[in-house]
Amino acid sequence: MSFRTTSTDYVEDVSPGSGALPPRAWYASSDAKSLSLNGTWRFRLSPTADAEDDSFAAQGYDAGDWAEVAVPGHWVLQGDGAFGAPIYTNHLYPFPVDPPRVPTENPTGDHLRVFDLPADWSDEWPALSERGAVLRFDGVESCARVWLNGTDIGEFKGSRLPHEFAVGHLLKPAGNVLAVRVHQWSAGSYLEDQDQWWLPGIFRDVTLLHRPAGSAADFFVHASYDHVEGLGTLRVDSDVDGRVTVPELDIDVATGEPVTVPVEPWTAETPRLYDGVLATSGERVPLRIGFRTVVLEDGLIKVNGRAVLFKGVNRHEWHPERGRALDLRTMREDVLLMKRHNLNAVRTSHYPPHPAFLDLCDEYGLWVIDECDLETHGFTEQGWRNNPVDDDRWTPALLDRAARMVERDKNHPSVVMWSLGNEAGTGRGLTAMAEWIRGRDSSRLVHYEGDWNCRDTDVYSRMYADHAEVERIGRGLDGGTHKRRHLPFIQCEYGHAMGNGPGGLADYQRIFEAHERLQGGFVWEWIDHGIKHPELGYAYGGDFGEELHDGNFVCDGLIFPDRTPSPGLVEYKKVIEPVRIEGDGADGTVRVTNAYDFADLSALAFAWAYQADGETVGTGALRVPALAPGESAEVKLPEPPETGRSGQTLWTVRALLAEETAWGPKDHVVAWAQLPVGERQPVSVTASATPVPGEGLITLGPAAFDARTGALRSLGDVGVTGLRLDVWRAPTDNDDGASWQDDTRWGVLWRTHGLHRMRHRLDAVERDGDALTVRTRVAPAAREVGLRTVYRWTSDGTRLRLTVSVTPEGDWTVPLPRLGIRFGLARADRVEWYGGGPGEAYPDTRSASVLGRWESSVDELQTPYVRPQENGARADVRWARLGGLRIEGDPEFWFSARRWTTEQLDAARHLTDLTPGDTVWVNLDHGQQGIGSQSCGPGPLPRYFLRAEPAEFSFVFSPDA
Repeated sequence: MSFRTTSTDYVEDVSPGSGALPPRAWYASSDAKSLSLNGTWRFRLSPTADAEDDSFAAQGYDAGDWAEVAVPGHWVLQGDGAFGAPIYTNHLYPFPVDPPRVPTENPTGDHLRVFDLPADWSDEWPALSERGAVLRFDGVESCARVWLNGTDIGEFKGSRLPHEFAVGHLLKPAGNVLAVRVHQWSAGSYLEDQDQWWLPGIFRDVTLLHRPAGSAADFFVHASYDHVEGLGTLRVDSDVDGRVTVPELDIDVATGEPVTVPVEPWTAETPRLYDGVLATSGERVPLRIGFRTVVLEDGLIKVNGRAVLFKGVNRHEWHPERGRALDLRTMREDVLLMKRHNLNAVRTSHYPPHPAFLDLCDEYGLWVIDECDLETHGFTEQGWRNNPVDDDRWTPALLDRAARMVERDKNHPSVVMWSLGNEAGTGRGLTAMAEWIRGRDSSRLVHYEGDWNCRDTDVYSRMYADHAEVERIGRGLDGGTHKRRHLPFIQCEYGHAMGNGPGGLADYQRIFEAHERLQGGFVWEWIDHGIKHPELGYAYGGDFGEELHDGNFVCDGLIFPDRTPSPGLVEYKKVIEPVRIEGDGADGTVRVTNAYDFADLSALAFAWAYQADGETVGTGALRVPALAPGESAEVKLPEPPETGRSGQTLWTVRALLAEETAWGPKDHVVAWAQLPVGERQPVSVTASATPVPGEGLITLGPAAFDARTGALRSLGDVGVTGLRLDVWRAPTDNDDGASWQDDTRWGVLWRTHGLHRMRHRLDAVERDGDALTVRTRVAPAAREVGLRTVYRWTSDGTRLRLTVSVTPEGDWTVPLPRLGIRFGLARADRVEWYGGGPGEAYPDTRSASVLGRWESSVDELQTPYVRPQENGARADVRWARLGGLRIEGDPEFWFSARRWTTEQLDAARHLTDLTPGDTVWVNLDHGQQGIGSQSCGPGPLPRYFLRAEPAEFSFVFSPDA
């Protein structure tokens, strides 16, 4: 067979492709054989779309000298850099914007796989070739042309969407040659400008499906629920006639025929599925049926007659080594983590996920906004000029993408909304998509954030609206079109989880719950897209030499790249917990409220613990009725145990899983609260020792000070280095803000004002009776502002008390990053403290901080953000022990310790830049600035500002025997 060079015009054609079968539902059955073509493929990379001819697709072609790649996979993540590199941009196209043209430099990967049909297919071979088989690609970025046994069967675009080809007539029992040419750039790339890595390749499954004669190509399960009567109505439409059976419901009806029976409904909290079968003359297709009805009613999104509150997350597909090539185990791990952290909803940003992920959402229970594979964000750089979604030439491609999403996923009860895409402006193409979707499936709502006038959508959706605006929207004071004012509101993105943060989630949640119109939101986003790297730990934008990139903006998830939950996810779990536990511990009564939308509390057990000074002195079960959604009950606590102590006491009440569930073990904590009883006793040190001058030193009780500078040198046999006032922290991503933010990017302003290079002037060292007083002024160069700081030391002979008084001077126009003292210890490893834990907390991220006694190593105190930044502070610390010292605070303080300085932390760009030193640097902070989420959203609320105001705070140091 002779081959000619195939034209590459299809690469820049705005059409969705040619040769593919119409889209249909995704399913598998035991009656229809399938052959996975995943595995090792031969691979050749060319620099342009037309660098090689098509002879590789011919039978007998010798590809023995080609490289190999894994499919599913991205070639740029394989070959140790030999196949190019990933590119990360948030919204800028990494090629000139000249739609639909793409660069000549267009990396093109030829993939080759030779396969035999399984032995048990051989007996059916003649019939198989006649009746047909389907070759299915579940995801290829960004454009592919396919040959089977030398025949060109078509090409397609739409990277995160399925494409199938009829190939039964081309197959043979052995030696089949499948050739796929994949182009990194195509006209389709203009429709796929999502905030993620650009990663070419065949990254989802490739499967050969046997299609028996008489089998259904497509079917649509309609399963509604009447919440008034408690009845479900099932109708299964099929392109081939058959029967539908659901044994548990005694259903046996013809396709297309509705039947109504009593059922238990499906919800994200109670994901009840019924197993059924669609039987045609050629195949039995398993069905997993969830009965539920989604409507827009009374200006609210209602499911089964009740308004829902989304406690959601945006989820990109990601694995730190395989990119968007996820396996089932990884997808299940995501869903289980979500359920265990109280999430109830997922927006599939910004494309349909692997279809198996939706099976898991059906099974375990998550509301899903299924988003189309569409984003044209880069056109914002030219004021949306030439935007494809407002260009009729591109409308067939947009409709194709909408259809491939809807038809593939239409049978999933978890999907409650179809989203037209993300950040694509507005235009006629989006209207056409919305109209087509409504015509095909009226049982779900339509979402699109960019349509603020709500012409094409059923919900008013926004990104990163600040707290004040969300409050106005909740109260109906936001204005807008008449239609919009009568629609429910969601934040499809909020709480930008980049680095340390996000802050302010609890404040958002209080607003969501206060106004019926506000139906929750979806935190951005699920996972940091760090790429595992041998030298850098995890790489982000710019680490591969990209011409354009957006740095670590791709690392903005609630879990780290290895799927370890971040403090942000722990905080979010607490903020959205589905049981509210409130009360006054002193009066022995607790109020329990069921905040679920559908489930009662029968699956939960409640337990109490009584603590004194952080130690548990009593535990027991607490009887709470199985409250219905929205119900509350006052529950009496038992008599508190005798502690024999005069310290701080409190109740801790927890809601636990009473039994193991599909997603969590018995005793998994769902919700908790701490209710104070007795207050902490203030720290008291009676000054009885006096400062004694000596040879270059002044001694005071157990401490020695430099006689000239007044600097603390030792306490007992513990050496102390560099104790002084500290106001600087290594700015978080949220401190630094985003380039388009306004003039409240605190990290930038702090540097502008020189807070990272404060100078300490010594004014006086005074021995005054029983006190040693050191007077200083702390100020940045080039500025007239400063902090007049006085250190006053006293001792009772065994303990040492430091009182720090700070008086701002000048016109301070910015808040402080932190306010406290920093010092170094030569030997410190284990840390014990009584205060908030076990993880870090900051003023607006402290909901999940549990008051108790905690223990850790210094290394374990660190939070491993992909880009190093301020981390690891523990809140509300009463006392801490480390390095031979015991430290008590008056009042409580923020505590952190690390084996590098703040300046070294600030300079690091990756965790591998941080080298532990011989000194452990300890921060004892009177105050910290809030975190916010200004890496993309709003900064911290004003009440979390650490304003430069007069302050006084004390610490008591003593040798820790």
